[in-house]
Amino acid sequence: MTASADDYRWMARALELAAQGLFTTTPNPRVGCVIVRNGQMVGEGFHRRAGEGHAEVHALAMAGEGARGATAYVTLEPCSHHGRTPPCADALIRAGVARVVAAMEDPNPLVAGRGLRRLQDAGIQVLSGVQAAEAAELNIGFVSRMTRGRPWLRLKAAATLDGKTALENGVSQWITGDDARRDAHRWRARSCAVLTGIGTVRDDNPQLNVRAVPTERQPLRIVVDARLETPLDARLFDGNPVLIAGAVDDSARIAALEDRGAQVLILPNSGGKVDLPALMDALGQRGINEVMAESGFKLNGSLLREGCVDELILYLAPALVGDAARGLFNLPALTALTDKRPLRFHDVRLVGRDLRILARPEASTPPLT
Repeated sequence: MTASADDYRWMARALELAAQGLFTTTPNPRVGCVIVRNGQMVGEGFHRRAGEGHAEVHALAMAGEGARGATAYVTLEPCSHHGRTPPCADALIRAGVARVVAAMEDPNPLVAGRGLRRLQDAGIQVLSGVQAAEAAELNIGFVSRMTRGRPWLRLKAAATLDGKTALENGVSQWITGDDARRDAHRWRARSCAVLTGIGTVRDDNPQLNVRAVPTERQPLRIVVDARLETPLDARLFDGNPVLIAGAVDDSARIAALEDRGAQVLILPNSGGKVDLPALMDALGQRGINEVMAESGFKLNGSLLREGCVDELILYLAPALVGDAARGLFNLPALTALTDKRPLRFHDVRLVGRDLRILARPEASTPPLT
């Protein structure tokens, strides 16, 4: 069975609905559903947050008896297992839908094709793969966690056109304009966690929360702090979750940080620093889908060197500040251009007066796209 133009049109609407849960569904995927009968939409819905009804449940409730004999368009394979809510595949079967079009199979091992097979076994026509790339992009962090066991990490930085993030004296506010900073807060809002280093905490005392766009959920703040030196009066201790990733098992410092409400995770590598790949694995085990790193050039370089970066978000301001200013990444000098780190441009656009570049390392392939 091949997809029709109408299949693509209704799936595009389902993807629009799914995107309405961009800031709220973590750790669950963002999913939209549209139910169509005789060419007319009879029900639609999206998943709002974990523990509440899935997209199919909302769409079926709206459709009522109109779902019988209809086609359901879902951006992710209907679940087939009992989690916080009953299986959506069973709900579609009970409603009497005749056909289900899914954008992509669910990478969750608990589902992984079982939902579609259950529908087929019930006599429902099934088509999968309609706008799969768009659906995977929408849930790139969830897919990453399910297939690699670790979140999708975006490294965000703001720089001048000559690639400088701060003056030689450390002054960096503000390189980019209001529009770029507001856009960065949207990326924060969709992230499960925002990650920085102890140097940034000491130098800038950032809040690392979402302020410039409306959101009902704040991301987890993560500080990579090998020696557990995070100041106890840092502004990021505001009552929202904080995780300190350290490398020394200092019981007194751990107790002091925990008294400020932080969780402390000790993950040393052989060099006495924080084991960054192990941290990514630990975050995946905690249900973290997307991480946004906003750190200085030292941690930026470490994240790149250790293969933790899946995507770069670079805001370039139309300005020059000179060679002595601080750069983007602390990376070793190269002696041959063949050793350069190749990137692929994923999206390039103006945001206000600044240029926003989304680039991905050649080795970083979005799952299922």
